[in-house]
Amino acid sequence: MRRSMLVGTGLLALGLAIAPAALAQAGYTPPKTSWGVPDLQGNWTNASITRMTRPPGIDALVLTPEQAKKLEDGDYNNIRTREELKPTDQKEGAPEKGKPLPPVGNYNAVWVDPGAHVAVVNGEARSSWITVPANGRIPYKPGRGAGRYEEAPLPAATAAKADPKAAAAARASAASRSYEGPESRSVGERCIVGFGNTGGPVMNNVLYNNTYQIVQSPGHAMILVEMVHDARIIPIVASKADAKHDPSAIKKWLGDSVGWYEGATLVVETKNVHPQQRGYVSDNGKMTERFTRTEDGVILYQFEIDDPDQYSQVWKGEMPMRTATGAVYEYACHEGNYGLLGILEGARQQERRGGKLELTADDEG
Repeated sequence: MRRSMLVGTGLLALGLAIAPAALAQAGYTPPKTSWGVPDLQGNWTNASITRMTRPPGIDALVLTPEQAKKLEDGDYNNIRTREELKPTDQKEGAPEKGKPLPPVGNYNAVWVDPGAHVAVVNGEARSSWITVPANGRIPYKPGRGAGRYEEAPLPAATAAKADPKAAAAARASAASRSYEGPESRSVGERCIVGFGNTGGPVMNNVLYNNTYQIVQSPGHAMILVEMVHDARIIPIVASKADAKHDPSAIKKWLGDSVGWYEGATLVVETKNVHPQQRGYVSDNGKMTERFTRTEDGVILYQFEIDDPDQYSQVWKGEMPMRTATGAVYEYACHEGNYGLLGILEGARQQERRGGKLELTADDEG
């Protein structure tokens, strides 16, 4: 964990004309590995207050400096950080005996690293990662979107009236959030893959641990995801024509990825995503990612989702990944987490009392 700044002096750059920045990037020559491919290695972060979808009240992809400042000033974690940095009032004295201390939630601000700024892509402050469709929203089909935190999940009965596939998705989503046993809890809660889809597909930014380490060899690329220490091991082939995936019956955590280089870009195609991830790509969908060094200390991460089962159209996005400072520490989350035992013991106790176990729409995973 670290309090890193995605943009740095990014907002200052907004006062500059876009064209000179674009021209400077056009002349940039990215470094290469000893075997002649673009060198993407190092530690990178996508921490930002920019999110996958556009915030309410914002219509355009590109923010004005005034809009960017308003979003940053009003960001919950920025406000909380400012408040927690204020010195303690020494005149208040010691806490009253037996009186609860002020709540701090799961973490004090020092323990999280969500980013403090909107993201800047090619000199533009961005309101969302999504670039297509133009409204910055995920183009779910009616009745879809169950289980993703950007959209409220539909009950299975309601979804069944709209679309049998939607009903199946809703049932799978509900099963992954039930209290029946450890296998029915979310994969983030079980420490199998990172919550909030940090490992992909798409590699999304979350509350903390937004760091990725990229390591390359002639035959593979590896992306180590700080959150829950996921590792994406990507075989490298000569071209798209050589990309071969495992049989579709084999569903993998984070999907089945194959990569190749196109000029200065690493292209990665991912299919066969494990359905329990409840991510942006269903088990029948496909994602294409592009990693391109656009300037020193910046990788432009682009993604395209093609999933007719879930979406009414192909949708796309862009996200900057910037050099992360400091060491990357182990995230020692494991499936034997005692919190999981407590969750299930509480559920059994509630059942013995005749209580109703309500599923939560905002479970991690």
